[in-house]
Amino acid sequence: MSSLPPLSAVRVFEAAARLENFTAAARELGMTQAAVSYQVKLLEERLGLSLFQRAGRKVVLTDKGREIAPVVIRAFDQMRQGFAALAQDHASVLTISCTNSFAHLWLAPRIGAFQMTHADLAVRIQADDAVVDLARDGVDIAIRGGRGDWPGLEARLLTHNRIAPLCSPGWLARHGPVADAAALHAMPRLSPDDMWWHEWFAAMGVEADPGDVRAAIALDSQVMEGRAAMAGQGVAIVNLFLWKAEVEAGLLVEAVPSYVRERASYWAVYPPHARNVPKVKAFRDWISAQFAAEIAADPDGRYLPRQ
Repeated sequence: MSSLPPLSAVRVFEAAARLENFTAAARELGMTQAAVSYQVKLLEERLGLSLFQRAGRKVVLTDKGREIAPVVIRAFDQMRQGFAALAQDHASVLTISCTNSFAHLWLAPRIGAFQMTHADLAVRIQADDAVVDLARDGVDIAIRGGRGDWPGLEARLLTHNRIAPLCSPGWLARHGPVADAAALHAMPRLSPDDMWWHEWFAAMGVEADPGDVRAAIALDSQVMEGRAAMAGQGVAIVNLFLWKAEVEAGLLVEAVPSYVRERASYWAVYPPHARNVPKVKAFRDWISAQFAAEIAADPDGRYLPRQ
């Protein structure tokens, strides 16, 4: 059996002992004076001794009350300080979760602009291709690809995505013009088992050949696939807007002209209780504005498709 008295009664005693006034304690705790008296009485009965001496309308600590009061008050002070420090640390650090590709290709080059306008925040980017548990891993907000249906979380749509097969101009020159999507199926492709390849071929009306098993380079991130494609190693299926700079610089080209929208979209995801937390709201509004600006700058929907 625990020797610790009920914490609700201890909490009331701490306030009453510190203020030496039941009325003031009731006001601080949001209780009635009768409720304060009741909790103190429960504590005294539990301990088998008097903690307060009632003198008319006033109460004063007994000798035993004065003996334990500093211990209890000090313990509550330490808890207050600990929780205040925790809240301050939490409020000043923004932890963002996203995939490695999104972190390297889109967020890292832009996050400095957010930091400059929120100099009071320390930003930590947690790049991981696995879906993290926001509460367990101490994440404030996540950028996820999907359909916006994560139980227990709110999601704000950022953008739809277009997937496309990209290669280097040199690779395309060596292999000649690719006649159509079916012809690309038989050519060197990076990570040919990537689900985006299946999605893209299906959208282009090309049936997969179960017997078509060939040696290929398999890479575990879009960053590596895009870099390998730029080096002339083959054709990568990628999220086009993440490689906009490389396409516009002529480092990557579309192996086959197409317009395939990925089934998943990008979302800002956060717990419902965090929707109005200043740091979460600031980043959510900033990244939404960033994508709105990029969509507005791409009226033809070449990189960021419309609804």
